[in-house]
Amino acid sequence: MAIEERIGEVLADRGEYVATAESCTGGLIGSLLTDVPGSSDYFDRSVVTYTYDAKLEELGVPREILDDVGAVSEPVARQMARGVRDGAGVTWGVATTGIAGPTGGTDEKPVGTVYIGVAHAADWGTGDSWCAVERYVFDGSRTEIKRKTAEQALEDLLDATGRADPRDQ
Repeated sequence: MAIEERIGEVLADRGEYVATAESCTGGLIGSLLTDVPGSSDYFDRSVVTYTYDAKLEELGVPREILDDVGAVSEPVARQMARGVRDGAGVTWGVATTGIAGPTGGTDEKPVGTVYIGVAHAADWGTGDSWCAVERYVFDGSRTEIKRKTAEQALEDLLDATGRADPRDQ
């Protein structure tokens, strides 16, 4: 069974929803999720925030973070995941930001560098909400990197649904 179908089963069974904030994947995660019939039972929205201004305006990524570390960074992925989760009012927020290439890479951040954030909303007052971010470096063409990133984001989400708080891992 495809990862997007497995995600759908888990979220639908729990009555939980996911929203995505996508930069380097350009909406591919939302597309994969909505390829599954009945995805409206667990998929809320996808926001493609490709520019600094879009990240600031749509997701509340602070200008200071973007100026300090750039869009392809752990703090930006974290804020994107939290911003889409909270803006949509859903249980899960997933975010991607990276360099799909073929240009734009540096020694520090080569082409294929991506950050994937997964944010979980717990019940108010519990203090149990969290966000985890992972860094990956994928190889391949631009479309291959986008596809690998989208599939890894769904894998990260599926993994996260199976644990209370990945910070404890």
